[in-house]
Amino acid sequence: VQLVESGGDSVQPGKSLRLSCQISSYIYSSISKAWFRQAPGRKREGVASIETDGRTTYANDVKGRFTISKDDAKTILYLEMNNLESEDTAKYYCAAGHAPRGRDLEETFYNFWGQGTQVTVS
Repeated sequence: VQLVESGGDSVQPGKSLRLSCQISSYIYSSISKAWFRQAPGRKREGVASIETDGRTTYANDVKGRFTISKDDAKTILYLEMNNLESEDTAKYYCAAGHAPRGRDLEETFYNFWGQGTQVTVS
């Protein structure tokens, strides 16, 4: 397995969680790394992305609450989620690929995916 997520849990609204994604070294060099999520009955959607140079992009509904970061030495991708809401309940996936600027949260540009980790807020 090339991308392995962890950190999912069941929490109450208003609480925080940090997701981690261990990425294999040869995939980590991908320009774009991102978190996506999929709630039951809904399409998978982009949450946040980070480029090699550190530029970040966020979906509107998580701006100010979620922070994406990376540890290049450890090849780990993180998603810090604060003030969680019930609408954040979903399976969260990390992904790597090459997304053009302005299309950072479109899953078509990501060709490496993890198995996902469940986040439940209730």
